[in-house]
Amino acid sequence: MSMYGRDPWGGPLEINATDSATDEDRSRNLQELDRAALSRPLDETQQSWLLGPTEQKKKKKYVDLGCIIVSRKIFVWTVGTILFAAFVAGFVTLIVKTVPRHHHKHPPPDNYTLALHKALMFFNAQKSGKLPKHNNVSWRGNSGMQDGKGPGVSSVIKDLVGGYYDAGDAIKFNFPQAYAMTMLSWSVIEYSAKYEATGELNHVKDIIKWGTDYFLKTFNSTADTITTLVAQVGSGNTDDGSTTPNDHFCWMRPEDIDYDRPVTECHSCSDLAAEMAASLAAASIVFKDNKAYSKKLVHGATTLFKFSRDQRGRYSAGSSEAATFYNSTGYFDEFVWGGAWMYFATGNNSYLKLATTPGIAKHAGAFWGGQDYGVFSWDNKLAGSQVLLSRLRLFLSPGYPYEEILRTFHNQTSIVMCSYLPVFTSFNRTKGGLIQLNHGRPQPLQYVVNAAFLATLYSDYLEAADTPGWYCGPNFFSTEKLRDFARTQPNPNTIVGAMVAGPDKHDGFHDVRTNYNYTEPTLAGNAGLVAALVALSGDKSIPIDKNTLFSAVPPMFPTPPPPPAPWKP
Repeated sequence: MSMYGRDPWGGPLEINATDSATDEDRSRNLQELDRAALSRPLDETQQSWLLGPTEQKKKKKYVDLGCIIVSRKIFVWTVGTILFAAFVAGFVTLIVKTVPRHHHKHPPPDNYTLALHKALMFFNAQKSGKLPKHNNVSWRGNSGMQDGKGPGVSSVIKDLVGGYYDAGDAIKFNFPQAYAMTMLSWSVIEYSAKYEATGELNHVKDIIKWGTDYFLKTFNSTADTITTLVAQVGSGNTDDGSTTPNDHFCWMRPEDIDYDRPVTECHSCSDLAAEMAASLAAASIVFKDNKAYSKKLVHGATTLFKFSRDQRGRYSAGSSEAATFYNSTGYFDEFVWGGAWMYFATGNNSYLKLATTPGIAKHAGAFWGGQDYGVFSWDNKLAGSQVLLSRLRLFLSPGYPYEEILRTFHNQTSIVMCSYLPVFTSFNRTKGGLIQLNHGRPQPLQYVVNAAFLATLYSDYLEAADTPGWYCGPNFFSTEKLRDFARTQPNPNTIVGAMVAGPDKHDGFHDVRTNYNYTEPTLAGNAGLVAALVALSGDKSIPIDKNTLFSAVPPMFPTPPPPPAPWKP
């Protein structure tokens, strides 16, 4: 009889009534039972028998933050991390605050920069008219408020308030004044970054605008064609023994002038009109971001230059005072100079064609020497024109039909630069080393600073064109030679707000107020000084602005030269 029971491991358990089974049978039955048991998964009760009681799972703890419930473990880690980060940040801040630091101060301004600040202030002191509150010259007040409002003035002239007094007197000579504004604009166009670095960019632009606003009053600037232009306000002639009050007979502050100031007009004054056109054209580039004002300047310049070409003549030929104080020797140099600036302001090729006409260049003195060849001044603009147009060739290379005359100008500029160097004897020098560009005549410094500006500027042109120097005959000179020349010429007498006239040919200087040949400053002289100082100031790593001058010039597609004539035997 067999009995069946429940095998706790999951298999059937058979118990025989008889004990006849052999050991071998028992062993085989146990092995089968083991396999059966292992082939089935154990339930929880069976596992408890084999392994003992199972561990109860720990209940997670949470932190109620009100708006959210988070795990306590995560909360502790988060808070700990924040506290640790705060500790590290505070420790680093403590170290930074307590460790001494070395402040790298900006280097002090060089002497050229210091002189530049003072030289610009001269123009504030020379302002005529109703002055702005920020003029920064405490002793200068409103003056010349009746200029242009008296009898004998053309009906198109509303008033002539504003502008600048020329020198120690209160006369407004528009010919040298226009040249001064052109020079300042040229220096801003080339060296705006340096003006910006010295904090003087807005100041010099205000100075220029004060002049150009006045020039727009001296003719009918809204018209396309004019027949009259104001050349001068005030009078200084005392040669005829007259006791009529004027700006030389009555030596007084302009704020105290109570007499009528005459206005001198001209009807054929090519030199004056072309110089004033150059002044407005150059300023239009300075103020190109002020589109309305720049356009107004260009229109005025266009009208003036047309007048200069239509009504030929020297402005000083019809005025005894102009001939005495600022005599013009010709107007063809102003045609080249004014034509170049008109081209850069408008991009109109007709102006470039005129400025590069060989016949005009010939009459301007480009192909013959003379003692004043290479001397840049308010009267003679040829050297400045040649440098300006050499720039065009260096950077844009317009090619045919301009290349031949531009190459000539470029070569002539190189010769002029050679003449400035002390190794050559083109010009005499004083024992102190001052170059005698005006050949021993009075007031030499204004010519010297103009040459210093041209030399430094041409040096910067060559460096911007990746040209290390230039040739004087067979000898090569580096661009640094030009800067060396410029540095040797602003002497101690120029490091003041108003540059004096300068020493004589023997290096003598008489500091006597009444001797104008030594001590009198002028607008034209100080404009050249400012231009030279900004060119030499600051870090040499600040380059010229290669592109602003060409902002109105359209892309150039040079015309190919005509083919050669057919060969004939």
